[in-house]
Amino acid sequence: MTVLLALPVLLPLLGAALSLLLGTRPDLQRVIGMTVLSAVVVIASVLVYATDTEGPVVLQLGGYAAPFGITLIADRLASLLLLVSAVVTLAVLVFSIGQRITDYGREIASTTFQPAYLVLCAGVSLAYITGDLFNLFVAFEIMLSASYVLITRRTSARRVRAGMTYVIVSLTSSLLFLTMIGLVYAATGTINLADLSVAFRDLSPGVQTSIALLATVVFGIKSALVPLHFWLPDSYPTAPAPITAVFAGLLTKVGVYALIRTHTLVFQNDVVWNVLLVVAILTMIVGALGAIAQEDINRLLSFLLVSHIGFMLFGLGMATVVGVTGAILYVVHHITVQAALFLVSGLLTRRTGTVSLREMSGVAKSAPLIAALFAVPALNLAGIPPFSGFIAKITLFRAGAESTTVLAYTATAAAVLTSFLTLYAMTRVWVGAFWGAKREPFPDDDPTDELTVGTGLTNRPMVFATSVLVAAGVVIALAAGPLSAMSERAAEDLMGGDQYRGVVLTEGRG
Repeated sequence: MTVLLALPVLLPLLGAALSLLLGTRPDLQRVIGMTVLSAVVVIASVLVYATDTEGPVVLQLGGYAAPFGITLIADRLASLLLLVSAVVTLAVLVFSIGQRITDYGREIASTTFQPAYLVLCAGVSLAYITGDLFNLFVAFEIMLSASYVLITRRTSARRVRAGMTYVIVSLTSSLLFLTMIGLVYAATGTINLADLSVAFRDLSPGVQTSIALLATVVFGIKSALVPLHFWLPDSYPTAPAPITAVFAGLLTKVGVYALIRTHTLVFQNDVVWNVLLVVAILTMIVGALGAIAQEDINRLLSFLLVSHIGFMLFGLGMATVVGVTGAILYVVHHITVQAALFLVSGLLTRRTGTVSLREMSGVAKSAPLIAALFAVPALNLAGIPPFSGFIAKITLFRAGAESTTVLAYTATAAAVLTSFLTLYAMTRVWVGAFWGAKREPFPDDDPTDELTVGTGLTNRPMVFATSVLVAAGVVIALAAGPLSAMSERAAEDLMGGDQYRGVVLTEGRG
């Protein structure tokens, strides 16, 4: 079982290297990418079962015991997010294979996409299963290095400007992250998360609070929390649909995962919990208000992405088992729903030739399946029952109702208001893009890339991949019972921390 733990990182890296060598054979690149990510889905499924039934799985690399060696560990939270992320990356890869072109101009995609994409997937996997701060930093840098390539492919002036903002903010965050690691090591003599959770308690309250707040800023930038969110709406909408989908679905959630992991295991602090609740309120409201002011569908979805990060922060800031359970459920739900919405946006922009809601209309008449693919995740994101968004929000509302603080009640009210604003924003998209007079589809220079005339579809693999993610959101709702129970067990593990520390600081499990 411990060998399986390294494969979600090793397989994508090996696949990326082989794919790069086969740069002149895009057909073989596709086979490699599909095979590797399918294998990661299977491995993640096995890890979910193993961690839920037998406890965390630990691998001490090189045989060096913690805290001196490099530790990889998968518990319930890590394995669950690894599985959901693997499903999303596989679906997005299918979409990109079907697309073969950028959203504008119908240009042939370059063969650098597959290697960079697989490297990105390796970074995401490493972030979930690493057991120390430095390798969490390495995971973020792997993801960011690959994302630099992906976000600036087929460069234009607009993408260069957006890429510069993305790079500058990411490098600033990386510098702050390294500074935090240096301060933590200087204060405690360790960066292993399990060992650090013990050593951190011996620091003075002022030092604890300062380091915890710095960690909140570092991971807050990566999660796009208000007021550290400004880079996201300017960066994500410029990339092609599959790249934007995987960025929106995964990269910010890895930042949220880092917040959940470090702030429950190490940086537990009453001041920080209150700061997280205040930031959650601002993130929900500011993001939602920004969304309803947009006419560009991708910018609208980007602001909603920011807004709904606030729901996850709300659950974490409650610092209770119920609150963290809600946060976990919301992360799982949001990864699939947000990625699906950006893929639907890709189908829309490909069909209409524009991202402006003012220039779209009548898509429900010309492409009813695309309308249905939008409606389901849109209602899901707004939290309409019986979808998974409703289930996650009910858990968060329960956490807020069980609290006795004014701040928690305020956060609950903000979450309710944000849900209505989200529904309003989704209604604007529906009215602008799907209602109204029917328009002719945007012409495609490659006739073979279209389906049978009259179906209203753009491309079978693209529609299939989008349908899979939409269906995944529905499956999460259908599996609400066992998923909620597992999320609660994961939250209990996180808030306790004894099991995590016990398995890491011993020999590990075989």
